[in-house]
Amino acid sequence: MSIVHNELPEARVLDLCAGSGALGLEALSRGAASCDFVEITPRALTVIQANLEHLGGHAGASLHREDAVAFVKKLGPLAYDVAFADPPYATDTGWQLIQQWLEVPFAAVFGIEHASSLKMPAPGETRRYGSTSLTFFRAIDP
Repeated sequence: MSIVHNELPEARVLDLCAGSGALGLEALSRGAASCDFVEITPRALTVIQANLEHLGGHAGASLHREDAVAFVKKLGPLAYDVAFADPPYATDTGWQLIQQWLEVPFAAVFGIEHASSLKMPAPGETRRYGSTSLTFFRAIDP
């Protein structure tokens, strides 16, 4: 979050492959105006809902039970200010999300967590943390 903290106040945020919703919840706590949580797994959506309720809810939070790649394929350019994705490493979902962003940059900033062994295309900026890396793509320079 510290990498994108300047972009978060009043931002429209997208949390793809949301899992527990930690990334989107953190963005909301740092002043994002809204967050769409996209997760295909019903149990994970239940966890996100419980986490939202535990934290007092947020009017700008929306949950979507949908495949992340299918969700972003419906988006136009810069539909969001900031998007995060933490897809399962054992699938090609991460690569598909990156390809879709390169075709239609659906967020001004797109950050994706992935295995460090996966080489990311330009113009991504990658930061490695052992076997895990974060790569950020920017449609607009900060």
